[in-house]
Amino acid sequence: MRLSRYFLPVLKETPADAQIVSHRLMLRAGMIKQASAGIYSWLPLGYKVLRRVEQIVHEEQQRAGHIPVLMPTLQSADLWRESGRYDAYGEELLRIRDRHDRDMLYGPTNEEMITDIFRSYVSSYRDLPLTLYHIQWKFRDERRPRFGVMRGREFLMKDGYNFDLTKEDALHAYNRHLVSYLRTYERMGLQAIPMRADGGPIGGDYTHEFLVLAETGESEVFYDSAVTDLTFGDREIDYDSVDQCQAILEEFTSRYARTDETHDAAIFDRDVPSERQKSARGIEVGQIFYFGTKYSDAMGAAVQGPDGKQVNVHMGSHGIGVSRLVGALIEANHDDKGIIWPEGVTPFHAGIVNLRQGDAATDAACDELYKGLAAKGLEALYDDRDERAGAKFATMDLIGLPWRVTVGPRGLEKGVVELTSRRTGESEEMSVTAAIDRLAQIYGV
Repeated sequence: MRLSRYFLPVLKETPADAQIVSHRLMLRAGMIKQASAGIYSWLPLGYKVLRRVEQIVHEEQQRAGHIPVLMPTLQSADLWRESGRYDAYGEELLRIRDRHDRDMLYGPTNEEMITDIFRSYVSSYRDLPLTLYHIQWKFRDERRPRFGVMRGREFLMKDGYNFDLTKEDALHAYNRHLVSYLRTYERMGLQAIPMRADGGPIGGDYTHEFLVLAETGESEVFYDSAVTDLTFGDREIDYDSVDQCQAILEEFTSRYARTDETHDAAIFDRDVPSERQKSARGIEVGQIFYFGTKYSDAMGAAVQGPDGKQVNVHMGSHGIGVSRLVGALIEANHDDKGIIWPEGVTPFHAGIVNLRQGDAATDAACDELYKGLAAKGLEALYDDRDERAGAKFATMDLIGLPWRVTVGPRGLEKGVVELTSRRTGESEEMSVTAAIDRLAQIYGV
């Protein structure tokens, strides 16, 4: 993609209404444009990151054996009346009446709809366990939407739902989701800490939130600093293994880590050495719930058990804020120059900066780089604009591509280009071929 042909409406000035770093940088980097309060258009750069995040979520859900579907954004109010949530949910639920005077709603979540799908087609325990999920736009009519995509009214979310015969089976599904979420966040370059949380309007006695530590987080969190030393790494997990999944849950949740809603000062002081007692702000990027038969009881979602008797299935729901994650990634990865994308979610794998546009040698070297990276399956953003070098570097720093290749006449006289890490600022001179190979090695292609 040549920058001269790309739609990248960067802003030099910070918009006055942007209160936190991610909102400021997403606007300045031309990633989003506000359509109305808490509702955004995703422009090309932002849309690419959103799709990178979504793809990782899909891959890790399916690795765990979960099956994708797609449910509509608009739901019948009748389903929510069955569960009792239509009136109980509150003013955040956007209620709509269609031309035939039927009550509808713009879904903030899908427990009722997925339960209706399940009860329509599944009747035997032999079809269990089953986990269905989708990634779809949601709407919650926040009274005060703010912080850009971090607390908008319309948002993209992955929500998944497990159906199991017994509580024990459903708790294994809970553990399986926790493991898959740990893998998901680490692939994005994030450390998301599972913390004991409150069930809220979804309900359930078992629930953990995943929070990324950041100064602008909406929640106060209290934790044992030892939890920040835990990493999932590249370990292989058998998601069907109850013991393996339970062991990982215990590894990542046995140390104290709670949001302010469930914080217990007495337990904190008793169980955590004073030098490891930490408090901070956290950004919620996901939550998992086990709520038993709450919805299957209310909506008649039952299967025939091994003994021939009808059994209401045990359920849980599991969400990841896909669009919110884009903001959280920026909150955790930026400096005073702009965004610093982790390699796993970057919109382009590298930026190419031509220091003398129109010069035959530099143009040819940039073309060679661009085509060579494309042949490796890597996308480069080629800044071929007739701009001064400082402006090109500022744009690359702002949009945060993790690697920049700078091509100029002086370097080419020595047969080299300059490969620079956005995160460290360190540069290394090498040939065009070597730069292509190095980037291929970094991205494992």
